[in-house]
Amino acid sequence: MGRQPILNGLEEVVGYELLFRSPQSTSSAAIQNSSQATSSVILDLLSHFGVREILGIHRGFINVDADMLMNEALDLLPTDMIGLELLEDVAISPDIIDRCRKLKAKGFVLALDDHRYSPAYGELYAGIIDIVKIDLIATPLEELYKDVDQLRRYPVKLLAEKVDSRHVYLRCRRMGFELFQGYFFARPSLMQKSRMENSSATFFKLMQQLANDAEIDEIEETFKQSPALTYKLLLLVNSVACSTREKIRTVRHAITQVGFDHLTRWVQLSVFASDVGSGLNDALLEMAAVRAAFMEEMARFEPQSPRLLRYAQPDQAFMVGTLSMLKDIYDVDMKEIVTNLNLTDEIQDALINRGGDLGTLLCLAEMLELLQLDEMAESLEKLHISIDAVMSCQKKAYNWRNKLDL
Repeated sequence: MGRQPILNGLEEVVGYELLFRSPQSTSSAAIQNSSQATSSVILDLLSHFGVREILGIHRGFINVDADMLMNEALDLLPTDMIGLELLEDVAISPDIIDRCRKLKAKGFVLALDDHRYSPAYGELYAGIIDIVKIDLIATPLEELYKDVDQLRRYPVKLLAEKVDSRHVYLRCRRMGFELFQGYFFARPSLMQKSRMENSSATFFKLMQQLANDAEIDEIEETFKQSPALTYKLLLLVNSVACSTREKIRTVRHAITQVGFDHLTRWVQLSVFASDVGSGLNDALLEMAAVRAAFMEEMARFEPQSPRLLRYAQPDQAFMVGTLSMLKDIYDVDMKEIVTNLNLTDEIQDALINRGGDLGTLLCLAEMLELLQLDEMAESLEKLHISIDAVMSCQKKAYNWRNKLDL
């Protein structure tokens, strides 16, 4: 099952579209139609992954065709957590309109997927449908402006699909779109920030822990919740007068190298100099957190392959996952990261060349994020790792991210 973020005008994650994905080489079951795909997503969501584990505090949207829309299986879904996207081939009829009205009354959020304005949908626009999704690639620009003008007369939110650049994103926002999809997840390198922002809440939490002589486990966990904080910690290691010049292996290793005295002074200064960032509501920061946690779980997975991944330590895997996203999030060149930070050769090789066992884990994480599941299946076969093991690790990563209070 794929998970693609939906963002608001502040570039914060407000929901996910849940997509059926099945690597042919890992399953003999062929999905013949959209109803089967939706059924698979629902079953996985309810029985395999868990709604809260996949979605956290956000709402998930599932595609439904006409058959699935009329199916009583939808009653299994929690209405406060799930939205329904009517596929573009659903023909409007009195029965469809009546069914949508009843689903709306039960609490479902309803959306029209890949939609073009049509008077035939007038009754749905006027209080039944909540969100209208418009495919920017499939809709000519002139027609797009016309459709938006027509739809803005109704109480619906407009969602721009397949936004592929910041220019397009800003144009859509000016046009009146309130929600956006495709821009951050599919092409994260387009979303860059000029400086690293930190959550002040995280800094204050760290300050309190240091003041109360917290155990290193607690302090390490706080650093792991923030990619920006982890990066700045590694920069700090290279700027203070450490007794040794050991190459950094893990976040815990970096903390011990700096020492609590240096760390306390640094946090006290940094908390006043930092801006309040958007935390893990930012799509790419969330992606970094999930990637790092997924790689950590994969490295921890037992039994490991007898031939590969045996040298990937969980703590190192987490660090590679975090650092691998810095270029996309903060516009920091990966060679600059490696140059400025005293990282081990294994971590450097993974980040620059995707080399070694850590690099293999990073490749798996990237393929999973891009839903390149056929390619991933080939890699898993070579590694003697089952797709069920990967899905279990992904679920644990989602669980860990959902517990973060940032």
